[in-house]
Amino acid sequence: MLSNPFLFTLLRILPASLASWLGGWLSVNIARRNMKLRDQRARTNLAILRPGLDKAASEAILTRRWFNLGRTMAELTNIDRLIENNHITVEDAEGYQQVLDGPGPMIALAVHLGNWDLLAAHIKASTDRPGLGVYDPPQDPGQAAMLKRARSSYMGEAITGEGAARGILKHLTTKDRATLYILLDERRDRQVWFPRFGRDLPPSGNLSVALRLARKVGAKFLPFYMIRTEGPNFRVHWHPPLDPAQLADDQIMDQVDAFLGKACIDHADQWLALHDMDLTLS
Repeated sequence: MLSNPFLFTLLRILPASLASWLGGWLSVNIARRNMKLRDQRARTNLAILRPGLDKAASEAILTRRWFNLGRTMAELTNIDRLIENNHITVEDAEGYQQVLDGPGPMIALAVHLGNWDLLAAHIKASTDRPGLGVYDPPQDPGQAAMLKRARSSYMGEAITGEGAARGILKHLTTKDRATLYILLDERRDRQVWFPRFGRDLPPSGNLSVALRLARKVGAKFLPFYMIRTEGPNFRVHWHPPLDPAQLADDQIMDQVDAFLGKACIDHADQWLALHDMDLTLS
């Protein structure tokens, strides 16, 4: 969708709810047929994570998942409208706002659930904290350029590639109450290393970077995620902040893993990385 200028423009012109539905329909009826390996990998991983499911229930989850992925991609064209028109509710909104209004730098930890780009836009719109998002661009140059333009419009800043580490550290140390938004379930070496799902894995990748950064700059962690409730409507769930000054790395990892890992299992029908990891290697 992102690499097709006509479709991108069409989705922007359509009402946000219709554009979202169209993206889901295209994903289920076209993209899924062309991505059989990913579909089978998701099916295999789902059977490991949710062993009690019968075949019909499993297929229903996988179909909803493809629909959610398509909706999420289509909604990139309408992030501003979804933010402005009250499509998002927050669990314990008052407590959440108190956390965002608090002092000091913060590192927001999320996974690819629901609509993760809308979650980044939501936290930017919910606070006066200067925000920075870290992302891994697609390999296609045209798609990467379009995605960067879209994300820069609602993430404040979006950073990747060479110089990212220096840019992140500068952001957290020079801007008052700076926030870093980072996704922990990135794919590396043909595997997803977080959540652990019982695997004996040390912190690595984005999680390892986040732990080191937090201790270096005195930042607290805010684990949170966004779940689609119906159509282009969402609810944010969050965990009380975790303070590295009071917790060891393994304690932080255990709490983040339990919170976000359970969300990925409970909402497997909205989790992107289900088709990126290989739990058969555990």
